[in-house]
Amino acid sequence: MLTEFKQFLLRGNVVDLAVGVVVGAAFGAVVTALVKDVLTPMIAAIAKVPDFSGLSFTLNGSRFMYGEFLNALISFLLVGGTIFFFVVKPINLLMKRSHEGPPADPTTKRCPECLGEIPLAAKRCMHCTQLVNQ
Repeated sequence: MLTEFKQFLLRGNVVDLAVGVVVGAAFGAVVTALVKDVLTPMIAAIAKVPDFSGLSFTLNGSRFMYGEFLNALISFLLVGGTIFFFVVKPINLLMKRSHEGPPADPTTKRCPECLGEIPLAAKRCMHCTQLVNQ
């Protein structure tokens, strides 16, 4: 039974998942610190309100504290924007660059008469039956 447990732990996808969780948690801490320590103070400098948690209103004796919701919403938008602009966009750009290769050789040509697409080896256009020079 101990051997099976060892095989389970050393299976590739379990180790990959564990590494992914640890790296994800560390990356989450970096993004949270960026939002909390850099982006939120910038917004506070512009809005002149560093914390919205004290905002509330009273209706029929019930107090609605919407400030915490605003803080959470702003934090969510900042984290989402940070992830998108600093992770997703650069990764997409890198992936696009890595998949771009030399252009493929053309397999078709245009008929000079009707401008239809025909195979390179065609001697006659399949659309207008015009003779095509090689």
